[in-house]
Amino acid sequence: MEGSNNRVTSTVEEEEEPVFSFGVIADVQYADIPDGSSFLGVPRYYRHSITVLQRAVRNWNQRQNLSFVVNFGDIVDGYCPKHQSLDAVKKLVGEFQKFNGPTYHMIGNHCLYNLPRAELLPLLNIQSRDNGCAYYEFSPAPGYRLVVLDGYDISAIGWPDDHPKTLLALEILNSKNPNSDKNSPNELVGVARRFLKYNGAVGGEQMEWLDGVLKDATELKQNVIVCCHIPLDPGVAFPGSLLWNYDEVMNLIHRHGCVKVCVSGHDHNGGYSIDAHGVHHRSLEAALECPPGTDAFGCIDVYKNRLVLSGNSRMASTEISFGPHGDS
Repeated sequence: MEGSNNRVTSTVEEEEEPVFSFGVIADVQYADIPDGSSFLGVPRYYRHSITVLQRAVRNWNQRQNLSFVVNFGDIVDGYCPKHQSLDAVKKLVGEFQKFNGPTYHMIGNHCLYNLPRAELLPLLNIQSRDNGCAYYEFSPAPGYRLVVLDGYDISAIGWPDDHPKTLLALEILNSKNPNSDKNSPNELVGVARRFLKYNGAVGGEQMEWLDGVLKDATELKQNVIVCCHIPLDPGVAFPGSLLWNYDEVMNLIHRHGCVKVCVSGHDHNGGYSIDAHGVHHRSLEAALECPPGTDAFGCIDVYKNRLVLSGNSRMASTEISFGPHGDS
């Protein structure tokens, strides 16, 4: 993917200690089925992905300084036999629980193919909001805040068929995608290819919440890391992998000077970009697409004005430098 090898570096004294550190992994998409491939023909190793996760947990525990782990969604695959879905999710959650600290999960489209929100969120220890959504935030260390978005707030998957958010999502898809198969990008050009059923949007109530969180972070002079299963910038991912209203979300983010980095999964290829307002974007390589003997996970060390992703095997290492609060 274009931009995936770009790096922004800075010179820092070696003895500088990180403010905090955490582990990352994306798109494990485990299923107890034979290997297969994506619709583009990319091999997928459904059973091996749990081995990648197990090695990740061992690596994270060996690091000892990690405060937590973030799982960027799609814990199990949509091809997982539905009668196995509950046990498969429990099995993967059990592997994450072997990490010596908390894991923060987010939901992806494959999660929602397997289980409804009401069943899924408690399994992932995501505190469901009054509106049933799965967005939240916390401050992992002084001067920092981490925000997790629910990219399937407005979605044609995961909500009951007659839910207002399902109906709104179908209205959006019908107006933007002329194909009878709403997962088909035929006749869609450029970033319009994002209007596919396996993507979703951030709804109005979540946007108001995000605005309030970023206002608060600005007042507290905190740097913010935004996490979302679905990428938020065209430079970091294939157009068909973007959030439906990524532009609206980023317009809101750009109104505040506190967001430094947006991290995502979903795209599988991995990528890096800096948008026109100086916000850095990093999409993570998928654990699912690791052939036996390879891995895709990492650790992020966060410093005062930079962060360093140390990737394993197929996950590229990335160093990102940014200015003080309020500056790019």
